[in-house]
Amino acid sequence: MDYFRHLSRRQYVWLGVTLLAAVLVILAGRFVNPQQIHNDRVDFTTDMSIKEMAPQLDVTGKALAREFELPLDVPKKRPVRDLGVNQAQLDHVTAHLLSHRPSVFKYFVFAAIALLALVYLLRLGRPDKSAGPGPNTQRLQYPHAVYVGVLIVAVVVCGFLLGKSPNPMEGVVKLFKSMVGLYPSVTEKVAAFTFFVALAIVGNKLVCGWVCPFGALQELIYSLPILKQLKRYKPPFAVTNAVRGGLFILMLLLLFGILGQRRGFVLYHAVNPFNLFDLSFEMVSIGVTIVVAIVLSLFVYRPFCTLICPFGFVSWVFERLSLARVRIDRDRCTACGACTTTCPTHAAADILNGKLLPADCFSCTRCLRVCPHDAIRYGPVFVPLSPSTAENKTAS
Repeated sequence: MDYFRHLSRRQYVWLGVTLLAAVLVILAGRFVNPQQIHNDRVDFTTDMSIKEMAPQLDVTGKALAREFELPLDVPKKRPVRDLGVNQAQLDHVTAHLLSHRPSVFKYFVFAAIALLALVYLLRLGRPDKSAGPGPNTQRLQYPHAVYVGVLIVAVVVCGFLLGKSPNPMEGVVKLFKSMVGLYPSVTEKVAAFTFFVALAIVGNKLVCGWVCPFGALQELIYSLPILKQLKRYKPPFAVTNAVRGGLFILMLLLLFGILGQRRGFVLYHAVNPFNLFDLSFEMVSIGVTIVVAIVLSLFVYRPFCTLICPFGFVSWVFERLSLARVRIDRDRCTACGACTTTCPTHAAADILNGKLLPADCFSCTRCLRVCPHDAIRYGPVFVPLSPSTAENKTAS
């Protein structure tokens, strides 16, 4: 592969050190969490009470009552059999809750992949031996095969091998569920939320663009070389973000009982595509969501991320704080439109036009590969693009 032949000795050092660091992070995770917690076998019977089962499921009594579709103030010390819960219902509820118990190890895997992606974006994507603008340079910069390889790892390892929990969407939802009293520890959920937001801030939407398994699956499907004509359509960002933000607000209103008078109701449970990675389709709506998202991904970029995902909305807000992101060298840019054409969203156009709140940028590297004048860089916001543009500020 020409890309690797054009890496400099210094870049190979960066590559080796980064791979070693990623391996050490994963080994540290295995040391901290040698066995995945959701593999623990617990037998629950209808002779047990909500009070007995809730701690083992890492939820509060109110949350477990809600799962059984019982009033929140139902007696928690009585056997659930006396409350009208049969064994089949009990098995279904406990399996669902156990599937949401995260493995600490998976956080380390997320961090390792994010580290590799960040170093690639900042230091390895542009081979030093092919520096400067020109046709050959553009062919070598940020080869798509590298991105595809990382996405496949995210889907297989962070998805099917390690299961659906934790994931970025869950990190947001569980934070607010804990505030309602559905989890015994708010601190733990705040830590998980902070972890995912930190990844999004270190590198612009890095967790969504490179690490999230369902986001990666949509990206891979969209990248298939079919239906190219249909892929030219980009839904207006004002519309998609309004839908996504509206669903997020609706979720909060329902969860806190402001609407519906059913405190603790979680809207996203019915459309959680991460169930795919546990092959668990407890609601018809979940299966429908997965199928629709996969089909739409053939010609619309990341439909679930841009239309529904609560973390997609939250990370878009936090993009304003990203330490590294796509930047434009105004001295070199000729506004030829190559980046805006290849960008699967309206992000490149918004960044080019200096919009205060641009569309989501998933750090997919497409714009970085096509600029004929080498005017687009991925870099820290606090470092000048070049000596001649020291006074320029980031466009995003």
